[in-house]
Amino acid sequence: MDRRVSHQDSNDNGVRIVNFATSKNLIVKSTMFPHRNIHKYTWTSPDGKTHNQIDHVLIDRRWGNIKHDIQMSAKESLGMHEWKQHKPWFDEECLGILDQRKWAKMQCVQDPCQSNVDNLNSVRREVSKHFTNKRKEYLRAKIEELEANSKIHNIRDLYRGINDFKKGYQPKYNIVKDEKVDLVADPHSIVVRWRNYFSQLFNVHGVKDVGQAEIHTVEPLVPEPSAFEVELAIGNLKSHKSPGIDEISAELIKAGGGTICGEFRKLITSIWKKEKLPEEWKEPIIVPIYKKGDKTDCNNYRGTSLFPTTYKILSNILL
Repeated sequence: MDRRVSHQDSNDNGVRIVNFATSKNLIVKSTMFPHRNIHKYTWTSPDGKTHNQIDHVLIDRRWGNIKHDIQMSAKESLGMHEWKQHKPWFDEECLGILDQRKWAKMQCVQDPCQSNVDNLNSVRREVSKHFTNKRKEYLRAKIEELEANSKIHNIRDLYRGINDFKKGYQPKYNIVKDEKVDLVADPHSIVVRWRNYFSQLFNVHGVKDVGQAEIHTVEPLVPEPSAFEVELAIGNLKSHKSPGIDEISAELIKAGGGTICGEFRKLITSIWKKEKLPEEWKEPIIVPIYKKGDKTDCNNYRGTSLFPTTYKILSNILL
């Protein structure tokens, strides 16, 4: 039995909805993921003894396919970025020298004779000298890069490089203050604190309703976007911006060329006719941006919303 539904057999209506969803490339959203039975029931008999799952939600599968294809193509072509915690100048050669120091230290611990002690001190000096030279080479290369960006007026990379020098070491803060100004370090409590903070910040109560005259107008019949309009909207996407919940950057969509433009035109045309956005497009990610002051105080942050990049295409068409 499929653990995503609460029953083994379906009546004629259930079979019809499955066939309809399959023929129209739709997803039965209410049975997409496994849940406990108590969360599946949408109907209970008057005597409270019989439970059933009779209400379902159908959504268009097309957007899910486009999103999956873009992500898989990017992964196959570009691969996954490996996050490194070492310094930018720390390379494989540095790792090899560290292994030599570990080996020399192990020999000194096992046999603390004078020769092993002298060898360990010598290796330590070599490691320190090597790391110093690596840092100098890295700084020299960064300065040359800043000079090159300044000459060609590449302002974005120039200021980014300057900020990297100005910031220096930035410790990570994994704690915040709650409403009682007590420090909390539990990940779940931190998420709850941020959620409560932005909920109070964005949901302002007590504002008097402003009276407005009701104006009844007839909405003009706007034709669906043309291929040129979709292509222009994709071209107007700003690069070097963080993606939203879809995890698709503007650069990936632009690199898709005419193929991506055609698929997005089909998707936007479908949305245009149905007058309904995909649910994922309505879920922005709120990112706290530090302003100044105590970094553990949520009041010293402002929030910025990251909407899906694909939603921005439709916004560019409507502007």
